[in-house]
Amino acid sequence: MNEPVNIAVVYYSATGTIADIAREMAETAEKAGAQVRLRRVAELASQQAIDANPAWAANLAATIDVPTAVPDDLVWADGVLLGSPTRFGNIAAQLKQFIDTLGPVWHQGLLADKVYSGFTSAGTGHGGHEATLLALSHTFHHFGGVLVPPGYTDRAKFADGNPYGTSHFDQGGTTPVGDTTRAAARVQAERAVRFARAIKNANEPTAATA
Repeated sequence: MNEPVNIAVVYYSATGTIADIAREMAETAEKAGAQVRLRRVAELASQQAIDANPAWAANLAATIDVPTAVPDDLVWADGVLLGSPTRFGNIAAQLKQFIDTLGPVWHQGLLADKVYSGFTSAGTGHGGHEATLLALSHTFHHFGGVLVPPGYTDRAKFADGNPYGTSHFDQGGTTPVGDTTRAAARVQAERAVRFARAIKNANEPTAATA
């Protein structure tokens, strides 16, 4: 009998865009039959900086009950969806800090052979969307992970236009996550679950070899 597939959705979000996409992905993965851990990484910014931006403060308050990610969440997972807003074409320092804590479990080989996929957002139509997702993929290579991008595998991906992962153009924080981004997120999450399940099932011992 096949074991349930485990999916970790781990993200950093300042003003809420990435948090919204992460929730969409987590809900989709659950509907696809996965066991899901939705986790936010720890905030590093000062309270003064957070309070200076009402949207940032509001998102932190709204997500305070979301558990903080720990390395075991990735060890537990068969598939991992990592999300971050772009920071000059790279991931946010908060997500990078979390990734930097993964050295011990990486050294034990506990991050290898899992499905990995990334998502992001940017304030402009071009700067950072693809670069941030490609930066994440560099990390997945070091993990020995199996990269599962959404590609153009569904009609919805021709609307959002990013084969590397889900990305949202928030126009400087003025445009909330809408139908196009949500559809892309669902495609990506369903694909991650499908491939994570296939890999896990392929690695399960059969009666003859158990």
